[in-house]
Amino acid sequence: MKKEDKERVVAELTERLRTTETLLVADYRGLTMPQIDDLRSKLVEHGARFSVVKNTLTRRAAEAAGSSTLLALLEGPTAIAFLESDGDPVAVAKALVDAARETRVLEVRGGVLEGRPIEAAEIESLAKLPPLDVLRGQVLAAIIAPLTGIVALFSAPLQDLYGLIDARIEQLEAQGDTSAAEAPKAEETPAEEPEPEAAPEPQAEAETPTENPEQAEEEQ
Repeated sequence: MKKEDKERVVAELTERLRTTETLLVADYRGLTMPQIDDLRSKLVEHGARFSVVKNTLTRRAAEAAGSSTLLALLEGPTAIAFLESDGDPVAVAKALVDAARETRVLEVRGGVLEGRPIEAAEIESLAKLPPLDVLRGQVLAAIIAPLTGIVALFSAPLQDLYGLIDARIEQLEAQGDTSAAEAPKAEETPAEEPEPEAAPEPQAEAETPTENPEQAEEEQ
């Protein structure tokens, strides 16, 4: 490979490492070209590009991109699956793990998932998850379920309270409780208080004319 070509490969790989948040690394040693092409086609279907580059060039790109995680994985022939923004990490992990099991040659080493380093065991666990669409549905169901539980938690006591109130009312009516009828009488009591104010005034006015005849008789 000419120097210009090498520089171009390193530049492209560096840019890809800087812009990709998820990548999975595997040792492809022992795979035939048809097997590599078949795996590459499966990964493309799930939104990943499978690149096979010499470690010398990959190391230069990793150093330029500041990818210490990838540098630690560059031991032996290395192939990298770069996920696109709309790629399915679960499906890509499953494709790599299935290829490793079927060929008994491919070895998954590790990688980066959403910017976080992951080991080979974590990739195998990722491959066991349901497809991304199913996983999203399960997560949504897990979020909705507690909400419905909270609604039931708040509504059930209210319903019980309403039932107890209705039952208590029926019980009081059956016993002939008169507390409701006594309540208005208690309210009428303040209305009778003004009576003492009007009572003295008429008596005072009545006494004045009765005193005049007595005085008139005494004068006679």
